[in-house]
Formats: sequence, structure tokens, C-alpha cells
Amino acid sequence: MLLSPEPQTAVSPAPARSRCALETLHEQGSGLQNEDVLLRAGDLLGVFDGATSLDGFLDRDGATGGYRAAQLAAQVFADEPGDLASRAQRANRAIRSAQHDHGIPLEQRQRLWSTSMAVTRLHDGWFEYCQIGDSMILLLYRDGRHELLTPEIDIDAETLLQWKRLPASAPPIQISLASQILAVRLQMNVRYGVLNGEPKSLSFLSHGRRSLSDLAGILLFTDGLLLPKSEPGEATDWQWFADLYRLGGLAGIRNHVRMLQRQDPDCRQFPRFKRHDDIAAVAITLPAGTVSPHHKPH
Repeated sequence: MLLSPEPQTAVSPAPARSRCALETLHEQGSGLQNEDVLLRAGDLLGVFDGATSLDGFLDRDGATGGYRAAQLAAQVFADEPGDLASRAQRANRAIRSAQHDHGIPLEQRQRLWSTSMAVTRLHDGWFEYCQIGDSMILLLYRDGRHELLTPEIDIDAETLLQWKRLPASAPPIQISLASQILAVRLQMNVRYGVLNGEPKSLSFLSHGRRSLSDLAGILLFTDGLLLPKSEPGEATDWQWFADLYRLGGLAGIRNHVRMLQRQDPDCRQFPRFKRHDDIAAVAITLPAGTVSPHHKPH
């Protein structure tokens, strides 16, 4: 299992059963700690994006609640048996238990540790998937089509729209819009889902099985890889995202994103919370001719 916060990009063979190749990307943004976790455990692959609790919690090792939530969830997925939805349930319970052990009042929801995630497990001819929050799964087909397998949730569109409207002299977004940021955080597992220990998290899970037939690739990624938007709330150009991947892999998308962000150090042209966000991403390249076009998942 890969949990290192160090920046890295790697291309390697996937498990022999799937006869495919992997590209992984795990990179810290401009924050003090990488709260994204990359999971690779046999045929199980996933990304987890921890969200910092608003009380600024750090444990005795200096880790944030967001990192702890992401790391705990990844560990449960790697270690526990069963389908992915049942592992998500156990991961959610593990996050709740760890918060209780650290004295986090579960009724003070702005203090809860949380993580989004996107996980897949490869089988012969099909795959499982499980997702929650704004970590996503994009399917690439051999005929050039693409499909966003999981819902696109723009959690922070209203906050970033307000930030764009503020004068350049305004204090940093975390200060200027603290009450708005709190309001959005309190909408977790109300308007959007995260694993944060609350039982109602599980009603926001997106999970299922799909055939590998006709697929060229599967991309799993946290929101740090998303293309910057000049207008918060506008639709994501998934065709351009897919084209960037086909041209240069995950590193090609990352380089494009970072280039735009470097040109906007004040986070105003492309409204966002910090110059660079953490990234965790996995690209699974499926070889041609290894899956029957009539093969269906059981």
C-alpha cells in the first residue's frame, strides 16, 4: 500500500491477473501536509482526500484530522474482506472510533475528520467501484468516448464565487469567508457525502460493478487534478481532461493544472483555496483483446 506523502509519479505493471499497466501520481500541494492518500494493494486501487477539520486539529505526530481520516479509510480498504461498500461502512466506523478516542465531540460537526474517496477492485472481465464526495472515476473507451462513472459534486462553487467577487485587498479566503466555509462544512452528509463517522455517510455512497468490455482505461483521482475554472460552478470540460490524459498521461494533466495555477498565484483568475491542492491519482490502462465483448459482471 502506498501512503507516502512524497511527490511521485510512477508507471508500473498492475497485478498479473488483470494484465494491465498502472500510472500513479501522488503529490503534495502548497499546504503544510499532504492529506491525500494513494492506495495500491493487489487488485485494489484507490484515492482518498482528507479534509482538514475547522478546529485545526493535529495529533501527537503532527497529522491533521483530514490525513488521519484518509489514512484510516485506506487502511481498512486494504485490510478488510468483503465488497467495497461493506469496507466503506467499516472505514466510516473506524473514523468514528478514532475521533472518539481523540476526544472529538461528534456533535460538533465542524470538528469532524472527513475524507472523500474513489476505489476500484479489478476482476477477470469486470471491476467493482465505490466512491463518495469529490474524488472521481472517469472511464475511457476504445472508441474515444469517456464516461464520468460517479456524480460530479462541486462542493465549494458558491464559496469560490463569493471569493471572486471580493476586492483584491480582502484578507485570505479562510478569513474573509470563514462563516461561508463553516456553512458548507456543515452540509456534509446533508448536501454532499463524505466518510466522517456519521452513519448517514453511507447513504451517499456510489458503488456497483461494471464490465471491462470496450474500456481502454479507468482513472481515479482527487479534486487536486481537476482543471482550474475561471467561473466557479461552470461545467467541467471532461473531453479536454480526457484529451490531456491521452496526450500525456496523468503527468500531462498535472502539468497543465500546475501551469495555470502558477500563472495565478493570488488564486483570483481561477478561484481556489490555495495555490496548489494535493493530488492522488491512479490510471489503469487495459490491454486490447483481453476481455470478451460479451463478458458481463456476475
